[in-house]
Amino acid sequence: MIGKGKSISHTRASMAYGWNQEKNAEVVYRQYLTGDNPKEISREFQLIQEQNTNCKKNTLSFVLSPTIEDGKQLQKKELQKICSSFMEKMNLGERQAIAFVHRDKQHLHIHLYVNRIDFNGTAYNDSFIGKRSQQAAEKVAEQYHLTTVRQLQVEKEFNLRDIRSEIKRRHDITMKNFKPRSFADYIKAMETNRVKVIPCINKANKLQGFRFEFDGYNLKGSEIHRLMSGGNIGKAMAAQVGVKPFLKDNEQLNIAGKAVQLSNRLTLSIAKQVIKRIISQGFEY
Repeated sequence: MIGKGKSISHTRASMAYGWNQEKNAEVVYRQYLTGDNPKEISREFQLIQEQNTNCKKNTLSFVLSPTIEDGKQLQKKELQKICSSFMEKMNLGERQAIAFVHRDKQHLHIHLYVNRIDFNGTAYNDSFIGKRSQQAAEKVAEQYHLTTVRQLQVEKEFNLRDIRSEIKRRHDITMKNFKPRSFADYIKAMETNRVKVIPCINKANKLQGFRFEFDGYNLKGSEIHRLMSGGNIGKAMAAQVGVKPFLKDNEQLNIAGKAVQLSNRLTLSIAKQVIKRIISQGFEY
């Protein structure tokens, strides 16, 4: 479960968003409030907030987001317990509060609004509230056996490792079987292998490198493998077809419907490295 929090001044507008019936909003938690609509609830908040006119951002806004799978299992009773436990772990104590659950999307999430001003007119200390919100959400998730952010990060890293490996495997197949002579050829060949290659083109309309999109992930070439930077892909192609033919075929490229050129840095890097390699092997190019 992910937790986010901040102090806000636009109480009524935020409350109206939380209570938006188009998002299938449902009140799942309330404390020291009797109102039946955003206007009435905001007015109840305001009556307490008038005790402390120095505090401008006088409402606390939190969003609690269980994972999609966890959200499918959570009913109103469990959501109420989550809000109550979160309030306790944030040391919010005796304050007006109301929470709505949104089920309009696959990803269920809770909007919790708490009066920053207590019944004595004291403002809640909101220092590092974003970080503290996440820490409190972690503890609540552990308490109710929900997926924590740490577990999500481990799972994401595990999946990312597999994605990197698969993109690199498809790159190797492309280089071996298609033997592309230009970056345009390479992009088409990778698309055949179901990997979308997205060119990174600078303001001078010159190609600098690539991003790779596969199975919902979008990664820079260098994030996948050092051999998948724009320069290293170019070096591999130039080594296969020869430096002069490669530079000629890549002198002007039609990529993503645009006529682009290689950046000077990319061209120089490819030429120097491949020439050095050819000379060291005793071949002519």
